[in-house]
Amino acid sequence: MLAMRILIVICLASVLVAPGMASAQFIAPGTSPLNPPLPPPLPPPRIEVPAIPQMDAPPSQPSVAVSPRGSFSDRIGSCLDEAAAAGLSPGARAAYSRSCANQD
Repeated sequence: MLAMRILIVICLASVLVAPGMASAQFIAPGTSPLNPPLPPPLPPPRIEVPAIPQMDAPPSQPSVAVSPRGSFSDRIGSCLDEAAAAGLSPGARAAYSRSCANQD
């Protein structure tokens, strides 16, 4: 009879402790079992060896492309000249020069 009571106590204790421990799959806290699997990792980047400069070769000069459009100051000046030649008032000249200088 005593063995039967001990067996019942052990069974009850295992039932009370088991729900928190028994799981078919571990689900980390803060995640959902409905999340899709992670994508495969990206391929490693290509490593290219840079060109080795020659010691006796002259250094190359970088070329700068010249803009066909003048500087902003030059464009404002020419737009103000055009506005003055057209006989616009100072306020109209300012408005005209802003719109004229920002055009392509």
